[in-house]
Amino acid sequence: QVQLVESGGGLVQAGGSLRLSCAASGRTFSSYVMGWFRQAPGKEREFVGAISWSGDTTYYADSVKGRFTISRDNAKNMVYLEMNSLKPEETAVYYCAADRTFIIPTIKKGLMDYWGKGTLVSVSS
Repeated sequence: QVQLVESGGGLVQAGGSLRLSCAASGRTFSSYVMGWFRQAPGKEREFVGAISWSGDTTYYADSVKGRFTISRDNAKNMVYLEMNSLKPEETAVYYCAADRTFIIPTIKKGLMDYWGKGTLVSVSS
């Protein structure tokens, strides 16, 4: 089993940057594909991006492509979400999630095995 804990959320001005971290428990972290999702108030959860087991492949939602970057450090059991040029509409709770398969259509639907509890990102205008 994998336990995930997000951190790094907070208040940032529009156009600013923030780096989220996700710490994973367990000795098999490198066996998991990691994804980031977000849920804005009153809206459904949406896919942000995903990174493969080794980190050599990433995939992003069109809305964040070019502004957000996902990376991972398997030696530290960590995955990161670097967010730049943030917009007020990106205010949301951001979640990391883990799954053993890198099937993008499945990941985009949020069909992940394990989830963190989320960290709140607030972007002021």
